[in-house]
Amino acid sequence: MMLELLMMIIILYVIINIFSLYLFYADKKKAIDGSYRTRETTLLFAGLVGPFGAVIGMQVFRHKTQKAKFKIIYFFLVLHIIRIAVWIVFLI
Repeated sequence: MMLELLMMIIILYVIINIFSLYLFYADKKKAIDGSYRTRETTLLFAGLVGPFGAVIGMQVFRHKTQKAKFKIIYFFLVLHIIRIAVWIVFLI
């Protein structure tokens, strides 16, 4: 039962990060096309809950990398890495 729950959490976390990556891709595409953009607060929230996808999206699509407020996403990434490391230590 515990293993199944852990697998569900991991799958959900991967999906959230993929969605975060997609948001940065979609916003970059909208920026190029000149169409309606995704709110910065939405992108920042995506970076908070799915920082791996957000950082990959920022780097691959070269999107929002120069904006100062988006540098906080790297801090979110570090927090997630620490949290994952702590979970692994306590699960072993």
